[in-house]
Amino acid sequence: MFFSIIIPLYNRPDEVDELLESLCKQTDKQFEVVVVEDGSTRKSDTVVKKYRDKLDIIYFEKPNSGPGLTRNAGAAGAKYDYLIFFDSDCIIPPNYIETVSHFLEDHWVDAYGGPDAALPSFTITQKAINYSMTSFFTTGGIRGGKKSMEKFNPRSFNLGVSQKAFEAIGGYGAMRFGEDIDLSLRLLKNGFQTALIPGAFVYHKRRSTFRQFFKQVYNSGIARINLHLIHPGSLKAVHLLPSLFVVGITFSLLLSLLYTPFLLIPLVYSLLVFIDSFIKNSSFEVALYSVIAAWVQITGYGTGFLSAVWRRLILKKGEFKAFEKKFYD
Repeated sequence: MFFSIIIPLYNRPDEVDELLESLCKQTDKQFEVVVVEDGSTRKSDTVVKKYRDKLDIIYFEKPNSGPGLTRNAGAAGAKYDYLIFFDSDCIIPPNYIETVSHFLEDHWVDAYGGPDAALPSFTITQKAINYSMTSFFTTGGIRGGKKSMEKFNPRSFNLGVSQKAFEAIGGYGAMRFGEDIDLSLRLLKNGFQTALIPGAFVYHKRRSTFRQFFKQVYNSGIARINLHLIHPGSLKAVHLLPSLFVVGITFSLLLSLLYTPFLLIPLVYSLLVFIDSFIKNSSFEVALYSVIAAWVQITGYGTGFLSAVWRRLILKKGEFKAFEKKFYD
């Protein structure tokens, strides 16, 4: 099989350099690369030039419109029948294309997603965030695992879809956050098959600071309500847990002013996260940072979710966006 790899870019020349370097090491070379600059002020044209002789690569610029519409622009210029979307902060293992090709030859699906992992070279913060995004104590273990608590929705940092299916649903919508889940839900609604390919993992660097991570998960909380309004029935009980956790912890902290043992609730949770992360990462520092990452994730997502509930469901306001222009700052 031949693939068209689409990479949307916004002010990430250093990241895309690592990504393109990893693509040069693929054991299966049957792919092209389409890099789309989404109105960046720090362009990656010089970086891309380094790989002209190493990869079948296309690069072009467009005005800023967000990741979804930028992926659509890349797909419009793709020449092969199966698209693969990577975020610029990913590094791809050498056997990725080979793994996907073999899977699709044996078990064809219209779209797939893959999990993510952390490299030893990642910073302590990045390793902690990676733990938080895949841990049972933060996401219920539904991200990056072999099984999901709901029908599988591929995520855009590591997603493949046939051109036929992509064009049939009109590609990505205009959402800046939650656009990948919106795409997945429309694929499923239109009868296309999706699957998780456990072996098709990527090394995902995610955000490099807790401030950036908070912005990301806050917007994810907002996006979940926006998705609920676009796709009634897509909101599941598991999506409510972070906001309920935030409310519960807030009450426990207030009650601790009257009865100190209520402080044990957040302390026990932190201890469980620390122990679990230490077992998985064999690092005291990563485990300690994982506690911070877990609290950032749950409070960020939970408050974003509650804010969107108030503005969109109670006050009946239009689409709620936040940090749109400063997502990476």
